[in-house]
Amino acid sequence: MSKQYSIEIFGRESCPYCAVAKNLMEELKVQGLAQGVYHDMIVEGISKEDLTAKIGKEVRTVPQVFVNGKHIGGCDDFRAFLRNEGFNVR
Repeated sequence: MSKQYSIEIFGRESCPYCAVAKNLMEELKVQGLAQGVYHDMIVEGISKEDLTAKIGKEVRTVPQVFVNGKHIGGCDDFRAFLRNEGFNVR
């Protein structure tokens, strides 16, 4: 049985890196490997300060990705995480 991931992404609709991270999450969901939610920070009224409080260190960029409740980082960090988990991602 494959490992199941719970993914939470905080981003902005206008951010291309947020779109990449969201698409990676959606691919995993389609394959039945993940549950996930994307938070549009503008729509939901979430600030970088809110994320700083959640993470415990200053947030300067989006997206911010969490997997299984653990802060992973931004889009490149998410890609690296997935590669380390054995996924073939660009």
